[in-house]
Amino acid sequence: MFQYYFLLGLRSLRRNPALTALMVLTLAIGVAASISTLTILHVMSGNPLPHKNGRMFVPLVDNGSLSGYTPGNASGDKQLSYRDAVNFQNSKMGERRSVMFGVGGAIEPQRKDIGAFTSQGLAAYRDFFPMFETPFLHGQPWSEADDAAGADVIVLSRKLAEKLYGDSNPVGQRMTLMGFQYQITGVLDTWEPVPRIHRIIGSGAFGSEDSYFIPFTSAIRHQTSHNGSMNCSGNREPGYQGTLDSECTWMQFWFEMANDGQRGELQNYLDSYAQEQRKLGRLKRNAPNQLFSIDEWLVHLRVVGNDNKLSAWLAFGFLALCLVNTIGLLLAKFSVRAAEVGIRRALGASRSDIFRQFLVETTVIGLAGGMLGLLLSFGALALIGMQSKQLTVAAHMDWVMLAMTFVISVAAAILAGLLPTWRACQVTPAIQLKSQ
Repeated sequence: MFQYYFLLGLRSLRRNPALTALMVLTLAIGVAASISTLTILHVMSGNPLPHKNGRMFVPLVDNGSLSGYTPGNASGDKQLSYRDAVNFQNSKMGERRSVMFGVGGAIEPQRKDIGAFTSQGLAAYRDFFPMFETPFLHGQPWSEADDAAGADVIVLSRKLAEKLYGDSNPVGQRMTLMGFQYQITGVLDTWEPVPRIHRIIGSGAFGSEDSYFIPFTSAIRHQTSHNGSMNCSGNREPGYQGTLDSECTWMQFWFEMANDGQRGELQNYLDSYAQEQRKLGRLKRNAPNQLFSIDEWLVHLRVVGNDNKLSAWLAFGFLALCLVNTIGLLLAKFSVRAAEVGIRRALGASRSDIFRQFLVETTVIGLAGGMLGLLLSFGALALIGMQSKQLTVAAHMDWVMLAMTFVISVAAAILAGLLPTWRACQVTPAIQLKSQ
């Protein structure tokens, strides 16, 4: 019976093509507006490593000065000092851990057709690569011995490797970066996590990918300047060593635990560490020590702002307005078929039969609106992506949102069809037969 009603629904689309096209277009516009904004919100708030959400954590300790501090006020700092970051790195806590900070400098290609250019990268430990599940096209990360020795080794992004060496495998070759010779140990395959949870501070959650990765210890040994934000709440001695010895915060850190049940263990370590540091005269604010999972970190840094959420609500409000118009059009469409309903009722069709038939017809309209809405959504996302490079990364539809388009469209059509369908079921057969 459903198949029969479905075929009737397809035929009914041709009865009044102008009215049908207006209903489908109204529904499609509302769906496109809501889906395009919902897609942006979905991508921006997504977790690129959902299976590690209960295992990966960002630690924060408040090392600010007491000057101007009010107890109970949360610190706005979201990074660590060099001292705390290195202590965490040497703690051996968890399965993996890595301190990191952004670097940038000049690259001097061996090719004569390419001049020197600047590029940004990341200084980190070897654990960074398996922690964030970076895919390798050639080679592998540097070794733990390279971390310990501060060796001049480097991992390139695929984009940078192709720019410098074409399609050839550059592993084992040496390149000049910031005036020093680095040996290439690996080349990453295309890696574009959205959002970029490891680089939200500095280059942004939707910024461009890092072109290279070097050992943290090598960057410190060469006194490499950091490429990112720094917050200094106290005095700092001049020079690079003065920055390392200061309470300036400019480094980021991630722990990866062996399983999801070790958050309490890590929190206990963090509290014990802070207590020991207070005995040394540091962390004078005695503020709570914080741990953030991936999802909590995204919320803490407000990757999805209130403006994005408001845009989504406004889009769904527009969809509701489109539904009101669709209800009016369906009432007009079904009212002209009162005679047909009366004859069917007289021939023995029940009100439930009429209800099912008209509801299936509205579902057909929803499917048509979903297909057109999907095309309009792709167009809207393309226009949004043209506004900025960051929006280009976020303005793409995955399978979840593709399915959501049809779910929202059909659900909206059924919701809009409830009142017109109920009205159609109230037709009195005797009155309709007398009028014929």
